[in-house]
Amino acid sequence: MMPNYLTVKQMAAKHPAFSESSIRYHIFNETKNGLDKAIKRVGRKILINEDLFFEWLEGQDGSAA
Repeated sequence: MMPNYLTVKQMAAKHPAFSESSIRYHIFNETKNGLDKAIKRVGRKILINEDLFFEWLEGQDGSAA
């Protein structure tokens, strides 16, 4: 199955629990918080692998990045 990639805007629209700014914050800190496995960059566009994002989310313990 092909991964489902979404832009930051699409991710926030599809999952209203996450604002664009909170997603961008996590992307900015992706190497510290481990989200880098779910992020692909194509030029300036940032794509989020939806399945890997939620796997990452399940692994979070609630502490700040």
